[in-house]
Amino acid sequence: QVQLVESGGGLVQPGGSLRLSCAASGTIFSIYNMGWYRQAPGKQRELVAAITRGGRTNYADSVQGRFTISRDNAKNMVYLEMNSLNADDTAVYYCNAEHFVTRESSWGQGTQVTVSS
Repeated sequence: QVQLVESGGGLVQPGGSLRLSCAASGTIFSIYNMGWYRQAPGKQRELVAAITRGGRTNYADSVQGRFTISRDNAKNMVYLEMNSLNADDTAVYYCNAEHFVTRESSWGQGTQVTVSS
């Protein structure tokens, strides 16, 4: 099973930027589809962005054009570049890995992103 550790969260002013990182270990990283999810207080966890093994990406409508997901298979890393942040982006952000065959899913512990002036 893959182990995931997120980093890069914090407090940022509206309009600012953050870059989240997710380090994977314990398996062959390239066989996993990766995603970033978020959960705001009182809300369900939602998909923010995903990237397949082959590099195809998809985004939630709310972040399209502002967020960019990427992966570096050589470093076992996945990233989420977040720009033009607003208060609605405040949430705990989770990294997810899904095995491309078994669909087994693993989660990181989450990193808090707070957008506030």
